Amino acid sequence: MPKRGYHHGNLRQALVDASLNLIEAKGPTGFTLSEAAREAGVTPAAVYRHFEGREDLIAEAAFQGYEIFGDLMEHAYGTGQPSDLAAFEATGRAYLAFARKYPGHYVAMFESGISIQRTPELNAAASRAMGVLEQAAVKLSQHIPADKRPPPQMFSAHIWAMSHGVVELFARGSPGTKSPFPPEDLLESGIGIYLRGLGLIAPDH
Repeated sequence: MPKRGYHHGNLRQALVDASLNLIEAKGPTGFTLSEAAREAGVTPAAVYRHFEGREDLIAEAAFQGYEIFGDLMEHAYGTGQPSDLAAFEATGRAYLAFARKYPGHYVAMFESGISIQRTPELNAAASRAMGVLEQAAVKLSQHIPADKRPPPQMFSAHIWAMSHGVVELFARGSPGTKSPFPPEDLLESGIGIYLRGLGLIAPDH
């Protein structure tokens, strides 16, 4: 029986929340299911009524992260409209904001080794989230002459890689990688240079 009076419906979520705390503190491989149970205030046996193992628990944390991430990306994209440029830039900022606000989810999604192909639900959530950035790239690339237009998938992958790099190196306190500039400024200026190179921003902007 749960020690803190959890009902069956929210015990599963209590275990996910416990895993997020542990992922943030110790990394995705730095804790056991027994520790997750203890963090949630339940017996170890209770975990196995909801999850087959630690990877199953982390996969659920990643799924919930992609759901939140997708909502944030869609909101950012919608907020930037009707300007395709503003909408695209907003999705890059949303990536950084998500990593700052939801570090446990971020690690579960991108650093745990859990494949997004693990379940159809996880794949769908991840595809929706990253699809927003690709959609923004498709719209923005229409402003580039066809003979100079990179594939939107490449366009969005470049910005994703830049966003991810800024998060990993400068926004999460990695040892030895302190920057003299705020991560937000690094990302914004990097995206600006990239878009200027594609002719989407005037040289003097």
